[in-house]
Amino acid sequence: MALEIKFCGMTRREDVEGAAELGAAYVGVIFAGGPRQLSIERATHILDDLPSPPRRVGVFGDQAVDDVVDATTAVGLDVIQLHSGVNAPRIRELRARFSGEIWPVARIAGSTLPVDLDDWFELGDAVVLDAAGASGLGGTGRQLPWQALATAVNAMRRGRRLVLAGGLRPANLGAAVAALSPDVLDVSSGVESAPGIKDRDLMRAFRDAVHREGRAAGRVS
Repeated sequence: MALEIKFCGMTRREDVEGAAELGAAYVGVIFAGGPRQLSIERATHILDDLPSPPRRVGVFGDQAVDDVVDATTAVGLDVIQLHSGVNAPRIRELRARFSGEIWPVARIAGSTLPVDLDDWFELGDAVVLDAAGASGLGGTGRQLPWQALATAVNAMRRGRRLVLAGGLRPANLGAAVAALSPDVLDVSSGVESAPGIKDRDLMRAFRDAVHREGRAAGRVS
């Protein structure tokens, strides 16, 4: 399967359109706080009437399940990404009320994995690995220790889908792909000129690097 790209933390319509033109599989908007957070109205505006792909991902924190479901309906989301408040009962409740994909996020400090990660792989459609930040959110630009995580992650994963975030840039994609063989590469701050403001040249360079690594690993569409 080809390596896929998710451009996350989108705040402008022109950046979403740029991601679509570059062939991104996913675009993400933030409802979990931080400098890239959008209102439901703003997210609806920038994601309205997109071609498919990219698929629409909403990144949520500790919101009530009712609020998450209401947002998915209003914005027309394809994926719920749970960046905090991740537990099996919440994933199951969302599964019962949402027909799209659910991606639990494992926020990792150092090389210590969450104790429930195996369950998240079982319950989610994919698991996102991201570097923990002081705010608890992503978009920090911090790089994960991919090689140190590889043995434990691959033992739990057992062929299930993995989304890799945390400090990804063209220069380090090769090491990340070699260590963890992710299905999706998720970037936000690595393609920005300022928080939430994407740089088209950086987005293109990231896309080109993903394609190079995909060809090198025999993972091309």
